[in-house]
Amino acid sequence: MADTPRTPRSTGRPAHQNITFESGGGTAHGYLALPASGQGPGVIVIQEWWGLTDHIADVADRLAAEGFVALAPDLYGGNVAHDSQEAFRMMRELPVERGVELLSGAVDCLLALPQVTTDTVGAVGFCMGGGFVLHLAAEDPRVSAAVPFYGVIQGAVPDFSRLKARVLGHYGERDEAIPPATLDGLRATIEAQSGITPDFRMYPADHAFFNDGRPEVYDETASRAAWASTVDFLKSALAP
Repeated sequence: MADTPRTPRSTGRPAHQNITFESGGGTAHGYLALPASGQGPGVIVIQEWWGLTDHIADVADRLAAEGFVALAPDLYGGNVAHDSQEAFRMMRELPVERGVELLSGAVDCLLALPQVTTDTVGAVGFCMGGGFVLHLAAEDPRVSAAVPFYGVIQGAVPDFSRLKARVLGHYGERDEAIPPATLDGLRATIEAQSGITPDFRMYPADHAFFNDGRPEVYDETASRAAWASTVDFLKSALAP
């Protein structure tokens, strides 16, 4: 499953790459946002299928404004999709295992930064990135807080037996990519395999309701509620 075929707001380039780090056996790039205090808990921000767009960089900036050190890794190696067909192709060319490997490298990078005050990180992701949040948290116990926004899980559902993270998910009731009924099964699987009960929250909204660069689906009320609970959740889960 994938995002609905609409065109994102995009500059045609990755948004504000400002950091380089080693990941997955090579050199990776991303966008790092620091809080005004200069230090704070670490959070990984995982892109939609469009790539590292201005919207994803803006999410990192908003997390930094809340006191977090936020890193958005570029999973597409400098490319941003211009339309849904290109986005679908780029997503399909990134195997789940490779994506998790690159994200684990981003966790390495984040935890090695002197500005990061925690020994675990949060992970927030959207659409494709929301699915990767769950894959990453299932594989990497250094993720202690997982927040998928309308997360599309590619391939098989992860094995959650190693999951250590608390999970808060945000989903739209009108999301055709993720029928609300499927969340019951996902919740049951996570709980049975890990003993952790995820908090899945529903909103009267469409897929991608948090993306304010897409006015055809953006829902301000749902976005405000989801964002406020996400910030509170991350602060609680990543508290010293």
